[in-house]
Amino acid sequence: MRRFLYFARTALWAKSFAVALLTVCLMTSTVYAAATETGGGEKPVELNEKSAVEFLDGFFASEAAKPHYVGASVVVVKDGKVIAQKGYGVADKETKEAVDPTSTVFRIASVSKSFTAVAAMQLIEQGKISLKDDFLKYVPDLKVDNPFNTPVTIEHLLTHTTGFEIRDPNQEDLHLDFDKVVSIQDYVRANLPPVVRKPGSSYMYDNFASMLLGLVVEKASGVPFETYMDQNIFKPLGMNNSGFKLEGKLKEQLAAGYDAAGQRVETYALTPTIMPQGGMLTTAEDVGKFMVAFLNGGAAGSSRILANNSVDQMEVYRSAIHPLLPDTTYGFEAPFQIPGAGSSSKVISKGGDLPDFSSYLFLIPEQNTGVFLTYNQQGILRNLFYPQFIQTFFPQYAAPAKLADYKASSSDELEKFNGYYADLRLQSIVSSLKTEDADLTITDAVIGPRKLHQVDANLFVDELTNQFTAFKVDENGSVLYMKEPYLNPLGYASKGVKPAGFTDVPKEHAYAEQILTLQSLGYYANDASKAFGPERQVTRGEYVQFLLESNNLKGSKTTELAFSDLAGHPSAAFIQAAYELGMVKGSGTGKFVPDRAITRQEAAVMLWRLLSAQYPQELFKDVKLEGKTDAWAVPAVQMMVALGIHGPEVQVNAKGAANYQSRKVLNQQELAAILFALLTQPTDQIAAALSQSAPGSFSPVILPKAS
Repeated sequence: MRRFLYFARTALWAKSFAVALLTVCLMTSTVYAAATETGGGEKPVELNEKSAVEFLDGFFASEAAKPHYVGASVVVVKDGKVIAQKGYGVADKETKEAVDPTSTVFRIASVSKSFTAVAAMQLIEQGKISLKDDFLKYVPDLKVDNPFNTPVTIEHLLTHTTGFEIRDPNQEDLHLDFDKVVSIQDYVRANLPPVVRKPGSSYMYDNFASMLLGLVVEKASGVPFETYMDQNIFKPLGMNNSGFKLEGKLKEQLAAGYDAAGQRVETYALTPTIMPQGGMLTTAEDVGKFMVAFLNGGAAGSSRILANNSVDQMEVYRSAIHPLLPDTTYGFEAPFQIPGAGSSSKVISKGGDLPDFSSYLFLIPEQNTGVFLTYNQQGILRNLFYPQFIQTFFPQYAAPAKLADYKASSSDELEKFNGYYADLRLQSIVSSLKTEDADLTITDAVIGPRKLHQVDANLFVDELTNQFTAFKVDENGSVLYMKEPYLNPLGYASKGVKPAGFTDVPKEHAYAEQILTLQSLGYYANDASKAFGPERQVTRGEYVQFLLESNNLKGSKTTELAFSDLAGHPSAAFIQAAYELGMVKGSGTGKFVPDRAITRQEAAVMLWRLLSAQYPQELFKDVKLEGKTDAWAVPAVQMMVALGIHGPEVQVNAKGAANYQSRKVLNQQELAAILFALLTQPTDQIAAALSQSAPGSFSPVILPKAS
């Protein structure tokens, strides 16, 4: 289940990762602040065999690092040779087998994209493809819905600027059927997204783009993708423990995988069977060979995988929302932000995550240095590793950015940034910005509010960690996108459009903010001629489908339905998905009754089933309720009241008891309020405050009273 939740991009996973990342950012910020104040950390340590090993041994033995890996493998190269190559921890908790950097195989997830990009650059060198070509030239049987005059080019695929609607892997793309074979072409044909933004206009981390690039490699070369990679990259470099097929010695030598909590994840197969964007298997030793060749202008001994010019092209950033925050090169992405310094354009990197593995590769071409870290526990170990390595050996890339004196905009001028922003890749990640005095305040459901202080045109410093948030504006000065350091540092968030409104939702309507914000963010059609129907009753099927779709979740493809009355129903696939996620319960013979109006307490219980794994029920035991709530729904209603996941219809009496109107039927405006709260309420902060409060001191979240 965890691996499906990961690939489904649920808000829960995104929140957990962002909170962990913020913790690392705060730790890093404190370290750099202390170094600056004391004058320490400025003199670099010379990177050599001795210092590299000392650094690695110290890092992996540290109390900060230990919780974040079961087994790890790392290689450091400099000046054309490996200067450190070590394994730490175990490849399998049960067997206690130690990690061996020469033979322990890891899934390196999205680091695969850099290798796929190298393959494309090889074919560009040979004249078999061109950067400016429409990718459809190589797959003419595909039809793409593209309303713009600009085609999606090979260059767009390489730089994650396609403009595609998000197409991350489906829940069922990780499975246990090792006999199942799905080709790249068949998968692409079944899942090809439309173009929804002008190609080249914005950066969105794009798994599907890299899959398409792999298909182009396959078509232009005339051989299967995995064969091409083996013949043209792995064999020339002597990467004898690398490939895209989980079979033979790669399967035998694969480390056991663990989730972020350290729980074993059963070994799984992928769909498509060969996954150019994330399916590569390899060892640290093999990636070390690749890094040596790349940093040597593409040559390794008598073998060459790239021309010098191609390597040069892959080291240049092709877009940036601000010079301190570059996006991507051909095949690489910006490194992690370092407080006060931003993301150095002198470093190119690539990270990767699967439910049970994480990896990080970074290269510093002008230092002829490369590092690759991979580990069999999904998580943020790399976020700790990178800044410590840079500060130790190359602190010039961590030096505070030199910004010219800048006169901050007035409150009136800052108002153009006000509004709600939704992440292009993870639409359920929403930030709200508003002007307060001479600063902006940004808030979201993960971290809560913090100040942004302007330091340059469209560039702000976050008060929490001294990291940068930047904005992209059009030629008229209108704000289009935001890039911030926590929720999704690998992409842009799009500013919501001006909501057109509805014929039956006046500005003074009690739920106007919730309804119009959701319209602004695209959850409702932005058509002023339409009615919303605020008091229309919501059915059980509608409720489930709306919440899942709003969190980027798709319907299940299984034909074995959990309820006997779903066949042929338009919401059947979503109800089945909700069953698989544990949101609803069923036996296979019972009925779901999808067209029955859902009560508020039923709706609360469905959400509670998803959130209870994150928030223990003890936090909410002091919540007082008035009115009638059935006993089976009380824990769920207490949670909804405590976390503020409701609208202004919930009021509190003089004794502090909340009337959730549990048995009342849920209507459209109340459903809008629930989604709005899920997107914007800082529930983690609320839960943390409850955990610190004295027994009996609970104070519910009170919203303006509904009319």
